[in-house]
Amino acid sequence: MSKIYIDDTGEGYPLVLVHGYLGSSEMWCNQRNFFSNFCRVISPALPGFGESSGVQSLDSINKMAKFVIDLIDEKKIDKFNLLGHSMGGMIVQEITKIASNRVNKLICFATGSIGEIPGRFEPIDVTRKKLKEDGVEISFSRAPQKWFVKGDQDKNYYLCANAVKNVSLETADNALKAMQNWSGIDELENIKNQTLIVWGDKDTSYNFDQVDTLNKKIKNSRLEIFKDCSHNAHLEEPNKFNNLIKDFIIQ
Repeated sequence: MSKIYIDDTGEGYPLVLVHGYLGSSEMWCNQRNFFSNFCRVISPALPGFGESSGVQSLDSINKMAKFVIDLIDEKKIDKFNLLGHSMGGMIVQEITKIASNRVNKLICFATGSIGEIPGRFEPIDVTRKKLKEDGVEISFSRAPQKWFVKGDQDKNYYLCANAVKNVSLETADNALKAMQNWSGIDELENIKNQTLIVWGDKDTSYNFDQVDTLNKKIKNSRLEIFKDCSHNAHLEEPNKFNNLIKDFIIQ
């Protein structure tokens, strides 16, 4: 039986990193290497994805959030800083809904408060249909190219290629279904945690309205925009991204 992969490195106040759709723990490598110098960095691969591709996937954001909370509990961690990217940004909003008193500071990165986004490059139903018709190889080569301004020519694109190597059609479809059926917009005003929202201005997965809504409805929040970055600013501008997060979490 395959086990969940959790990278756990460094010492100090915990920072939990939650990856997005078709992501992996390895996609945080630039953050892990940087943040482990001054805090404990915990970055699981979600069930069915990346290094946990052999584990049965989950089909709701709420289940994924509870799964991450269980991992944190197993490590006997009470309070932590929390960063989620894309679908992971939905998961961290859900974690904050369930366990807000345990989340010290929250970072919502390249994400929104609803899964079915008006203005997305295509409706989720279309993505699901293409996945089933074209198969995983074609579908997985298409999506990550949109996540970088330079497409598959970006120096860190290889991390996306690594992440999808063993992901099944079922895992991908379960995640798309989870996002499609999720909405956290009514919960945003209940988030009292200090929150940083990060977005690249060339992101075609989550448009400005999505991050603007997060910023307006979460009372104690601020929005930082990366110019000329797409969906993966943490891989496109890792140094700038890391220093921004560091300044936020150690204030």
